[in-house]
Amino acid sequence: MSKKQIDGVFDDIVEFAGIGDFIDSPVKIYSSGMYVRLGFSVAIHVDPEILIIDEVIAVGDEEFQRKCFDHLADLRRRGVTIVVVTHGMATVETMCDGAAWLDHGVLQQEGTAADIASAYLRRVNEHERAERQAEAVAAAEAATELTTMPEVTPEAVGEEWFGEDIEISEVWFSDSAGETVATGTTGEPLTVNISYRAHRLVEDPVFGFMIHTENDTPVAGSNTRLSGIETGKIEGDGVMAIKMEQLQLLPGNYEFTIGINDKFVQHTYDRHYRSHPLAVRRGTLPIGVGFVELDATWLAGGGSDHTPESS
Repeated sequence: MSKKQIDGVFDDIVEFAGIGDFIDSPVKIYSSGMYVRLGFSVAIHVDPEILIIDEVIAVGDEEFQRKCFDHLADLRRRGVTIVVVTHGMATVETMCDGAAWLDHGVLQQEGTAADIASAYLRRVNEHERAERQAEAVAAAEAATELTTMPEVTPEAVGEEWFGEDIEISEVWFSDSAGETVATGTTGEPLTVNISYRAHRLVEDPVFGFMIHTENDTPVAGSNTRLSGIETGKIEGDGVMAIKMEQLQLLPGNYEFTIGINDKFVQHTYDRHYRSHPLAVRRGTLPIGVGFVELDATWLAGGGSDHTPESS
């Protein structure tokens, strides 16, 4: 840029970078964030034909990031080619038309942004699932080597019931193929399996579950009674399953509580409180924010005959 060009956009560069109070200070005292914001501001104000961005959008507060996205959208409308180097799938899907997936410098796949983001997430999910299954196998093998097991007392687990009539034997998660899994994927099938043993004949016990985040925030819960299901007379060993055709939990770490109550939900036979963790990962579909993906449908024009009032 010539000096005349710099002078013409100097004030815009300083204002965009948000460093007006420090513009007369030596650059060497700038923080790393200030330095990168200044460099980004210079780059977008030189009227580029091609702009290469390397994770710069992650720098700065919410206000600066919004300015970056707004300005980049304006550059796209003007026909500027923007090349983004990023690890953020949200950036790929919202900013990019096409994408190339590199792993240690080796091209893995090239295509539309949505397809590449989905392929990458599938690979990550597969690797994590394999690692967790390997850890579970190693833990099981280590457990079989123990010659003595410590006695579990009510005080140790904070519960006062231990299944005198019905006890929960085991709880595990499985996918659509029936394979045991340690992770779930938003939008894909998941089943929660509850293995139980009834020591005597029990009529219509109520099976229930509750989901918390790892920070103790309740997310959802239900039971067979609320679902209108009568479990009938139960005796001996059996399995009760909670089948979800599409897991609606959004990505995050959750803990399941599983319980069995009498048919009036007044007496607890057995309960595993927040004892069954489930890591939920993103699948191939776009997701919203929060804890759950609501099963809702958008209707153009609204779903009723309501007519907005004129102003």
